[in-house]
Amino acid sequence: MTAHIRTDPRSNLIGSAWMIAGMALFALEDALLKGASAHLPIWQILILFGAGGAIIFAAVALLRGASLLHRDVLSRPMKVRVLFEILGRMFYVLAITLTPLSAATVILQATPLVVVAGAALFFGETVGWRRWSAILVGLIGVVVIIQPTGDSFSALSILAVLGMLGFAGRDLASRAAPATLGTEVLGFYGFLCIIVAGLAYQFWEGVPMAPLDLNASLHVGGAILMGTAAYASLMKAMRTGEVSAVTPFRYSRLLFGVGLGVVMFGETLDQTMWIGSALIVASGLYILWRGRKA
Repeated sequence: MTAHIRTDPRSNLIGSAWMIAGMALFALEDALLKGASAHLPIWQILILFGAGGAIIFAAVALLRGASLLHRDVLSRPMKVRVLFEILGRMFYVLAITLTPLSAATVILQATPLVVVAGAALFFGETVGWRRWSAILVGLIGVVVIIQPTGDSFSALSILAVLGMLGFAGRDLASRAAPATLGTEVLGFYGFLCIIVAGLAYQFWEGVPMAPLDLNASLHVGGAILMGTAAYASLMKAMRTGEVSAVTPFRYSRLLFGVGLGVVMFGETLDQTMWIGSALIVASGLYILWRGRKA
């Protein structure tokens, strides 16, 4: 299913550049969505954000002559992708609005570990015992951050973990998506999934709609622009080069996300956060090194 993806060194370099650009844009999107949560309920943010992104990607698809109703939209990888997109988006937006942005961003950095493991299990990519060991170390870093047995444990931190697993599944399904579906089509259906997530959360939350003032409009509008550009960059990255070579560059989001959390929201990183971050990043960099050596 992935024969159309080039895996030469030049493609790996291009895919890595797309990944870094996408991570910077995603960090800006997260900060804007967190700012919007001070004015709007979470379900309303999800619906507005999803609708805005879907409209932009639909317009791009029509301009390029791409069909939004292609028969491959109903393929098995796309169905799996829709499910993981809904779960990932809903839980991660909950995480960045209900917990510190820096903490949610750090936990999200475990996504490449899960993606590399998934690439080995489902796509047959070679991952030796050293990289499996690095994946385990990175997951231990996640456990250190959430401290499930400590006095400071917050059940809300599980939201970021669930969001991370959802995004990893989405990225793997995106890689397996048919080559006939371009980035704009994947983006369109991805943002439709966010609307579904918003409707589902509204049913559970039951909070009434809030008026959309100028401040909220600027936050949501900015998030839509950043999110669509980030989404396109991520899809380009996941469909250019090898998964094991491209995905470790998702760690650049750690720098962008933590920096915005500190500057915009006055957040701080405690010792366990630093230790967990170091374990996650070190394992990711090792996986990158081993992947290039292989």
